Amino acid sequence: MAALSLRRLTLQAIKSEKSCIRCLGKHIVQKTAPAPSTPAASAPRFSFLVHAKAFSTAEDTQNEGKSKKKNGTAFSSTGRKISQRIIHVFDEKGNDLGNMHRADVIKLMEKEKLRLVQRNASTEPAQYQLMTGVQIHQERLRLREMGKAHPKTGPTLTKELTFSSNIGQNDLETKTKHIQEWIKKQHQVRITIKKGKNVDESENKGEDIFHQILQTMPGIATFSSRPQAVQGGKALICVLRPLSKKEEKAHKETQEIQERDTLSTDHGNDKESNILHQQF
Repeated sequence: MAALSLRRLTLQAIKSEKSCIRCLGKHIVQKTAPAPSTPAASAPRFSFLVHAKAFSTAEDTQNEGKSKKKNGTAFSSTGRKISQRIIHVFDEKGNDLGNMHRADVIKLMEKEKLRLVQRNASTEPAQYQLMTGVQIHQERLRLREMGKAHPKTGPTLTKELTFSSNIGQNDLETKTKHIQEWIKKQHQVRITIKKGKNVDESENKGEDIFHQILQTMPGIATFSSRPQAVQGGKALICVLRPLSKKEEKAHKETQEIQERDTLSTDHGNDKESNILHQQF
């Protein structure tokens, strides 16, 4: 009986050993054998990688930045890179040299030590001018000054501010500073003053506050719309706006005239006092 049991255990051990060896062999074969693949399956994957590289977001961003930087130069030399074969050329003195082949233009540039600047790309052929480095620098300065004198104006923004006529002096000064900052940034300011619940309050208190705010910005702001009653007389509203260039100039001239009149009046009073002093 004991021999029979021992024999059974031996057979089970042998079977388990063979099963483990079989599993281990399959595992080794799966690890070492290359994964099956077909040329048809690999080709799309390779083309996809090339496509991703060609249309990379980083490259697009970089190229876009370069194009913006290039277009941002308002006046610069084109160098030897002339895209058109035939161009219309003017010399550094403005004389018309007529249509020229780009190869001849490059030879002339090298001979006279000049630079080529595109003046008008909308004509056919495009117009270019030969210029010295000093001329290009002077033209850039001129264009920069023109840009400062005539800045591009965007849409006017309107800021809104609402407070009660019972506002304290400190709070009013704080809000006035905000209004001054907005006006300096060329914004309009719509101010709404609600009437307080104080029975003893003056009927003109709201208008007085508007004028008090405006007086802190002489030569800077004015009424775009004067104070008017809204909400059935429960509130007053007005709009302040920055002065235009013409209005600023007129205000400065008025101030200068008033200062001259004041000086002349003071000088006249001093002269009269000196005469009276001499008589006595």
